[in-house]
Amino acid sequence: MTVLSQGKLFDPILLNKVISNVKGHSSLAKLSTQKPIPFSGSKEFIFSMDNEIDIVAENGKKGHGGISLEPIAIIPLKIEYGARVSDEFMMASEERKIEIMGDFVDGFAKKTAKGLDLMAFHGINPRTGEPSNIIGDNCFDKKVTQTVQFDEQDPDGTMGVVNNMIDGADRDVSGAALDPMFTTAMSKLKNAEGRSLYPQLAWGGKVDEINGLPVDKNKTVSATMKNDKNAAIVGDFEGMFKWGYAKEAFMKIIEYGDPDNSGTDLAGSNQIYLRVEAFIGWAIFDASSFVRVVKAG
Repeated sequence: MTVLSQGKLFDPILLNKVISNVKGHSSLAKLSTQKPIPFSGSKEFIFSMDNEIDIVAENGKKGHGGISLEPIAIIPLKIEYGARVSDEFMMASEERKIEIMGDFVDGFAKKTAKGLDLMAFHGINPRTGEPSNIIGDNCFDKKVTQTVQFDEQDPDGTMGVVNNMIDGADRDVSGAALDPMFTTAMSKLKNAEGRSLYPQLAWGGKVDEINGLPVDKNKTVSATMKNDKNAAIVGDFEGMFKWGYAKEAFMKIIEYGDPDNSGTDLAGSNQIYLRVEAFIGWAIFDASSFVRVVKAG
């Protein structure tokens, strides 16, 4: 039987560090809005107003503008990461324990950042790389059906087609998540004098914006895809995508048993097990506000 010698929430400083580090390494967290989510989930309502505002003359009649209301559920799911370490951890000083835990929190934040992108972009379990039944269709690859073929010789033209498509649907573009294949193609573009149009992208450089548009370069945009690969995902990340933690991340220090089902007892191997768990959720409110730029695999 597994015995928990300690199970506690991260203190606010460590939790904020997790969230901060996630924003630094996740395209979705960087380009979109993070908000707290109730543990039981929440419903967000998207209002779609069918007409424009109407001028009413003095003593004039008011007309019906029309509205549609669509509820979008944000259901949190549990994520976890655990690792075996030497039981010398239990004998370390408090300062040393805090140092070790800080490193573990950093690692968890980076894995959570990558995992958020993999789950929300592709609907997969980050550890197995396989489609997740829990996530189902709640991901960009399945919800966003608007696609544009990636032209490696003219990435600027490709982005122009994407923007026209979104603008034509009366939607907004607030950011773009770019796979390295897209930024590499952009770095090769030259002006009439033969100089690079985007010198900041040379040698794999990373930038926060291109032509005034917030962007993030990340391999998670196309990761694990076997056929058509996403070269970019463009759209209204700021208004039409939300993510957040439903519960504070918490740490368990497990001294006995076989918590990772490896077949090896902790106490018999002079080990302890560190496990971090959290609940995270997200929602794509309007798939028409996004376009996937795809390249045939």
